[in-house]
Amino acid sequence: MSKMKMSGLAGLALVASALLAPAARAADVDNRRLVDADKTPADWLTYHGTYKSWHYSGLDQINASNVGKLKVAWSHATPKSTRGLQTFPLVADGILYYSGAYNQLFALDGASGDLIWSFKQKLDDDLVSKQTHSPYNRGIALGMGNIYMGTLDGKLIAVDARTGQLKWETPLVDSKKLTVGFTGAPLFVNGKVIIGSQGGEWPYRGPIFGVDAATGKLAWTFLTVGGNDENDPARQTWGGDSLKTGGGGGWMAGGYDPKTNTVYWGTANPAPLYDWGGSEWKTKGARPGDNLYTTSVIALDPETGKLKSYHQELPHDAWDFDSAVGEFVMLERGGKEYIVHPNKGGFVFVYDRNLKIQNVWRGVKNINFVQNIDPKTGELIGRRDMAEGKHQALCPYIAGGYSWNAGTYNPNTGLYYKVGNEWCMDLEVIKTTPVLEPMAQLNIGSNFTVLKTTPDGGKARGHVTARDPLTGAIKWQVDYTEPPLASLLSTKGNLVFVPDARGYLRALDARTGKELWKHNNGQGHNGGIISYMAKGRQYIAVATGWGGLAGDDYKVLYGEPFASMPTDQGALVVFGL
Repeated sequence: MSKMKMSGLAGLALVASALLAPAARAADVDNRRLVDADKTPADWLTYHGTYKSWHYSGLDQINASNVGKLKVAWSHATPKSTRGLQTFPLVADGILYYSGAYNQLFALDGASGDLIWSFKQKLDDDLVSKQTHSPYNRGIALGMGNIYMGTLDGKLIAVDARTGQLKWETPLVDSKKLTVGFTGAPLFVNGKVIIGSQGGEWPYRGPIFGVDAATGKLAWTFLTVGGNDENDPARQTWGGDSLKTGGGGGWMAGGYDPKTNTVYWGTANPAPLYDWGGSEWKTKGARPGDNLYTTSVIALDPETGKLKSYHQELPHDAWDFDSAVGEFVMLERGGKEYIVHPNKGGFVFVYDRNLKIQNVWRGVKNINFVQNIDPKTGELIGRRDMAEGKHQALCPYIAGGYSWNAGTYNPNTGLYYKVGNEWCMDLEVIKTTPVLEPMAQLNIGSNFTVLKTTPDGGKARGHVTARDPLTGAIKWQVDYTEPPLASLLSTKGNLVFVPDARGYLRALDARTGKELWKHNNGQGHNGGIISYMAKGRQYIAVATGWGGLAGDDYKVLYGEPFASMPTDQGALVVFGL
């Protein structure tokens, strides 16, 4: 072999070694590193940033005084981005990992955007084409040298963080029978990978699974419909045979408290979504009773899946305002520890670490499914339970006063920033034929139409509001013609980043809400945003691409640019100074 050829091969080997070395360091992510994640703001190691669920970056190289100089550093176009890019990237030691639609994975150099490896899970395309809630993926987990991802066909997989090779896959849900899979991110805790299934719209029992992170062996299962124990009193909250097909699930990643070794998870709605029993729901209808543990927050032992405590935010949820929003914002004030959890109905629940109610506050104006929720007990006051037939102006709309997109808590300002949606709908509740066994059939129980106006005399709209997380007191609010459907990010540099629906990424002053900078990414935002550091430079990475069930209605609500906005494109766009 010639010297020139030998030199070329050696050079390629060196390049490969240089690319893989940082990924090898990322493989050292373990539970201790995740517990201490807020001490290393250069990384973004878990879906919520840290176990505290703040969606906050402690970096301030980009700040309120220089954000006007922010520009695109690099971007990565994501193939086959049906319904846009909805992912939350992760970063460890300068390597960025993210997921795309159809269970694609990418590892990129965080400074240059150069591709290190890519992976695509082999899927049953016929099965995926039948699913209503797909083919997007909203996030991944990192730990023990692996990237963990739930798949559209009901598996949990582990991909080697160094090489992009599949290490194991574990079937968890019979997707051929149910047309249900995983779209939300898993959570890595103490050698376990925890993931919640879809299920609220399907005749199912919505398990949350705990899987051994090293081997892929199923460690435990928790049934959100009625619990695991045949003697669990929760089973008595399901009348007739409704327990067998009660829906449930927990489709967004939860939180973890290392002090008590407790995982917190939000559960989905019962099935059917809308129950013709009306005001007689305790004894009549498709699913008589409170329907535990749906539309609840639950505390689980990550080692065993055993239930420690729970609070059902909406007993007998008759509106699809479930609790699966994954934020469990953990903070301390006045020597007390709190958990702040937004509910899809537009309320925010404040708990202690045992899930005892400390306060409940209203986050959006147009709410009429209840008159109020008691801030001391959590009791629903003035329920609006709808019997079979037509009903007008139920608020919020099915997509929620708060949706799945994450807010952000900034410890420097002490404020919680969250997208609120002011929209409503007309609906007709239908007395459907009972579904008596799990099957590939949505069980909704109504037809509904989003409305262009709201009962307060305004138009369907959204806002970003800065509030005290414990009291709900408003510091400032910025209104948007269309509700932003993406997550928010706040930083130590006194910034709040808002990826809006029209395609603008906006930077606001975290203290005042004043807009300081914006950039048009060319398509709407429907996913995550993070900040990290690579080679001494801070970056902001945002998922772009439009789509999703809520986004589909923007054509009716607002016309252009949404009528013409593509729903099969996506790109990760990364900014730096």
